[in-house]
Amino acid sequence: MATLPGSASDCEALIAYDAAQSRLATHSIPLGIERASLAKAGRRAVAEAVYARIDSPRADTAAMDGYAVRNADIDTGQRAFPVTGTHFAGGASTSPLTPGSAVRIMTGAPLPAGADRVVMLEQVRLEGDRVILPQTLSAKVHVRRRASDFAAGDTLLKPGRVIDPRALLIAAAADVAELAVWRRPRVGFLSTGDELTDPGNAAATTSDIPDCLAEAVALLARQWGAKPAGAARVADDAEAIRGAAEGALADCNVLVVIGGASRGDRDFARLALLPLGLDLVFADVAIKPGKPVWYGRIGAQHVLGLPGNPTAAMTVARLFLAPLLTGLDGRGTDAALVPTMLPLADDAPTAIREQFLCGHADGAGVRIIERQMASSQAMLRNADMIVRIPGGAAPSPAGTSVATFRF
Repeated sequence: MATLPGSASDCEALIAYDAAQSRLATHSIPLGIERASLAKAGRRAVAEAVYARIDSPRADTAAMDGYAVRNADIDTGQRAFPVTGTHFAGGASTSPLTPGSAVRIMTGAPLPAGADRVVMLEQVRLEGDRVILPQTLSAKVHVRRRASDFAAGDTLLKPGRVIDPRALLIAAAADVAELAVWRRPRVGFLSTGDELTDPGNAAATTSDIPDCLAEAVALLARQWGAKPAGAARVADDAEAIRGAAEGALADCNVLVVIGGASRGDRDFARLALLPLGLDLVFADVAIKPGKPVWYGRIGAQHVLGLPGNPTAAMTVARLFLAPLLTGLDGRGTDAALVPTMLPLADDAPTAIREQFLCGHADGAGVRIIERQMASSQAMLRNADMIVRIPGGAAPSPAGTSVATFRF
């Protein structure tokens, strides 16, 4: 476990980024399985494989509007066919096609027995009650064969697949009404800071600042699959922090503490939670920005501490809260940490600590935003990715391939 404030190593980063992620993954165990209707399964992770309950199509069907005929009749040179009926999608084909005749058929309608070709409507002409086919026919028969899409018993969705609109369509087409999904983590939020006030109220004072992080971090959590479980704001007071945290922990799986993570005289977050049984897993990660980030457990609940500086807090939330949530909801922490490798458009700044910098994509690759500051807010409007730059003295010149993460 990491060292708490007050140790001899207070000013040192205690753990490397990759080691911190490894510890986070060890603790990010899925919360359990429940069943959800299709209407409530969206954005959840599949916990059990989804199998088709029916064939698709359920019978040989027309792939085009036209006329169903027999290839055997066409092979004899017949091109004029009496039309003996019409088949619509949703109807049942109850009688076989009489040799030498045709049936008007709509897209998706089952073929009558014996028919094995649909001639497109645009390729024929009508003469009274007869349809006249062209002398030269397409090689395509415009028939969707039974079970050509999938057959009953086929595995259509594997465990871990997130239910996006495409997966939802597939589950419904498989005739599945409910899915086994992993439980969504419930996340509570606790902001600390004497100076904070609700957005919209700061202008009426001379020193208050808007709480810009609470709603932003909550939205990020929702984007990564969480279910918000309430938010509170308290002053920089250990007892107030402890009381608010104790109340929040009763109704959430994850508590995100925003602010109070550093070592100022009024940064109480970690110390305030020790009497509640906080077991610190890691703290003080060797990254810039976001070194004060910490993570621990209070019983079954997870607690993640974010720094109070806006860009640092959002960076840390993306790097640690997002994988914690995907781990708890059955997708695994790696689901939030798959990088996209892009070339640097400009030289990257060097630093001793590993850097995770705000950037944006352009035609030349990824461009790091100038004048990076942990306390900045305005630069986030242009930041659509986080760029990982290794620490140390070795430069990262333009053209270097770097890992980036969607912000």
